[in-house]
Amino acid sequence: MSTQADVKSIDTIAFVKTALTSFAQETSQGVTEVEMQAQRMVDWICHDQAAYWKTEVRRAADQVNQAMKDLQHCRTYKKVGNNEPACAEEKKALEKAKKRLARAEQKQEAVRRWTPVVRQELQEAGVRLTRFREVIDLDCPRAMARLERMLRSLDEYTNATSPATARGADSSAGSVARSLDEKASPAAAAPPPVDEAPGGRT
Repeated sequence: MSTQADVKSIDTIAFVKTALTSFAQETSQGVTEVEMQAQRMVDWICHDQAAYWKTEVRRAADQVNQAMKDLQHCRTYKKVGNNEPACAEEKKALEKAKKRLARAEQKQEAVRRWTPVVRQELQEAGVRLTRFREVIDLDCPRAMARLERMLRSLDEYTNATSPATARGADSSAGSVARSLDEKASPAAAAPPPVDEAPGGRT
């Protein structure tokens, strides 16, 4: 099996490392914002709304009591003989106060019912966010460090000369030199002349 690296582009590895760095930074900020927003929402429901509707229930109950007193006062002091006074305005005021009290009590009950639910959801979301933050804070730096090692190794590889390549270059240079020497000295390569005998025969 071949052990040679088949790297098409070193720039692509550098781009991935840069993109991973940006992802880790931006995602970490995003997770922090999500955690802050979720905590603010839970505090708004469990504390702000709980206190608000508790106050509203007390105010509405006071208005109901006051409306009942006003109606009783009307029936007592506006009575003429045996005729019961209408007290229409007082009755409307009492009805309105009772509706306001009922609505405030419904809201207070809804806050009380949803408080443990949203707290449980926040806790579960916090667990998932903690696991995701581990990926950002631990796995991403490990991946970036590995990419950095790859880049350094590839840089050293591209700048280094292979020993086998150097030997091949020396051998080729020697062959070329010998060839040039032979072409420059043709007499050295020719056979020695044969002495001719008298009469043109050997």
